[in-house]
Amino acid sequence: MKGDTPPAAAASDGLLERTFRLSEHGTSVRTELLAGLTTFLTMAYIVFVNPSILADAGMPRGAVFVATCLVAALGSAIMGLYANYPIALAPGMGLNAYFAFVVVQGLGFPWPAALGAVFISGLCFLIVTLTGLRAIIVDGIPRAMRIAITVGIGLFLAIIALKNAGLVAASPATFVTLGDLHRPDVVLAVSGFLLVAVLSARRVRAALLLSILAVTVLSFAVAGNTFQGIVALPPSIAPTLFALDIPGALSGGLLNVILVLFLVELFDATGTLMGVANRAGLLTEGRMDRLDRALMADSVAVFAGSLLGTSSTTAYLESAAGVEEGGRTGLTAVAVAVLFLACLFFAPLAEAVPPYATAPALFYVACLMLRELADLDWDDLTEVIPACVTALLMPFTYSIATGVSCGFITYAALKLLTGRAREVKPVVWVIAAIFLFKFVVVGGAH
Repeated sequence: MKGDTPPAAAASDGLLERTFRLSEHGTSVRTELLAGLTTFLTMAYIVFVNPSILADAGMPRGAVFVATCLVAALGSAIMGLYANYPIALAPGMGLNAYFAFVVVQGLGFPWPAALGAVFISGLCFLIVTLTGLRAIIVDGIPRAMRIAITVGIGLFLAIIALKNAGLVAASPATFVTLGDLHRPDVVLAVSGFLLVAVLSARRVRAALLLSILAVTVLSFAVAGNTFQGIVALPPSIAPTLFALDIPGALSGGLLNVILVLFLVELFDATGTLMGVANRAGLLTEGRMDRLDRALMADSVAVFAGSLLGTSSTTAYLESAAGVEEGGRTGLTAVAVAVLFLACLFFAPLAEAVPPYATAPALFYVACLMLRELADLDWDDLTEVIPACVTALLMPFTYSIATGVSCGFITYAALKLLTGRAREVKPVVWVIAAIFLFKFVVVGGAH
């Protein structure tokens, strides 16, 4: 009969139904695939931004591009197939900047040792997930400090973006000052930011990606950029594959770095997973039924990223865009994984993207991260002051770790000195003591 479904298509639909329980979630293959495309378009900018940032750490840009695509595909596929959530993963914004500009450039560690630190932090993440310590740690960290870490990373991204755009420059009198607004690259960066803001306000899904591509195209005409093609076979990943130096991370004084990576990965992953699942209506009595599976997928992706050659991987809040389009199961994440694999053949385009083309996307992401400040309890100074110390010291010391360290120490000290020590959970005392010890013995947190 003409209306019959072909046997192959029926078998395929049956397999997808059994794997992802589509009907149970009130969705269809078509809806899930469109949701995957939407999520991919909102986060595809990472294949341009991540290689650009990690290249500043001395890492081979082509190899990082391949590692970015592969780990995003792997992490998203595991999330979809193992945890069955419509949540995509990729190297995290903020963590890549911390890796390149603080650990490598600031502290002087070689990038293989920094990859070793990423690996160890992923191991810690895996251990706390398997043992159930994750819930104790997450519940023990004050909400104000979680907000402060997010906001501080946003401010840190902002100063990096403004520097890459040429909008701020060094000044012997004031430390920083306004850059040269007559330079073509600065004009393009400002135009790119306005473009991404306008497109986002108009709810265009691929706003960040379109902004990056538009500035890159214009850079060939007015900023002296050179065209290297669009499609080609993927570059070799050999320069970064298994290049991590775990002994170097353990012996090189990177304990503080590992702790910061672990804390940020933990809060970022948990917060994003809960937020996206809530939007998708996938919470049961305020909890995710398969949160441990989702966190397992995230920790495996962190491992894989360090082995392939990229900074920490995490769940992406942009997954909410796919959820808005109806994505409810892991098929959405699997679709994202397939699209990231397809990106492997666009390496020449990624190589041609200049830093001032990705800077507007960085700055826009930074702006969005600042909205968390509204959730602080501004009437409680013992909560607000440590949060502000955390957020402000990150950009002004050019170090996420320093901001986190000073924030936890300030939080513990204020609660103790105001007679409210009982409000502080044990995990905060432990973290504050570790950071204080590092300050006293080593002389800095970085």
